[in-house]
Amino acid sequence: MFYNAKNCSLKIDDTQMDYITFGKGDKTLVMIPGLGDALKTVKGSAAVFALMYKLFAKDYRVYVFSRKNKLKQGCSTRDMAADLANAMNRLGITNAFVLGVSQGGMIAQYLAIDFSEMVEKLVLAVTLCKQNETSKRVISQWILLADQNDFKSLFADMAEKIYTPKRAKAQRPFNAILSALTKPKSLDNFILQASACIAHDSSALLDKIQCPVLIAGGDEDKVLGGDSADEIAQRIKGSELKIYHGYGHSAYEEAKDFNRQVLKFLNA
Repeated sequence: MFYNAKNCSLKIDDTQMDYITFGKGDKTLVMIPGLGDALKTVKGSAAVFALMYKLFAKDYRVYVFSRKNKLKQGCSTRDMAADLANAMNRLGITNAFVLGVSQGGMIAQYLAIDFSEMVEKLVLAVTLCKQNETSKRVISQWILLADQNDFKSLFADMAEKIYTPKRAKAQRPFNAILSALTKPKSLDNFILQASACIAHDSSALLDKIQCPVLIAGGDEDKVLGGDSADEIAQRIKGSELKIYHGYGHSAYEEAKDFNRQVLKFLNA
């Protein structure tokens, strides 16, 4: 398997948490994916992630954690951070570099707040610390579509909002078939996780984060708003801010130098 990539699962409480691992380095990097993880966990994706993030494989042993397969009603991003800390402890990960993307960034904030000893450095990508009009409108619409079990429309709207106009246009002819092929059995976890996004507000606690922090965002983010990264940076003293101009919510995926900038920060 590429870069020692492995698909794994861990029993947490009365359910499972899927995770993958790859890389040969001595240091540990924990990655937390975004809301899309509620539609499909990382199960079976070890080789794909290893190729996407191969730049980290030499220096780091990388772990990518999904949320628990079954979440309780009203589960918050702070609860998800506690679940992640539990999983890390179970695997003997006492300290790690942490990269959180979108909702994963919200979870990462609470990991660094409540379990500060576990976080060596923190990267928060295309995320926010509290909701704004853009995020409320967009995510509420996604919840409505999911509640109606209209995955075709949900998939199409997510693609339009997440990607740059160029990529969204290129993918548009394939959205119908892609949505049919990837529709999950249930959208319940998506609704729970999306609701947790709307409820997320760590803004008053960000000053408790003491580790080095890199914040990255796109100034044309149609999901969380173009100012969300800057708002976090203003609340975390000494943090570094990288804004990708002309990019939106998928800046971490579409900006060609994103992985390189993250690696530079982690290794500094």
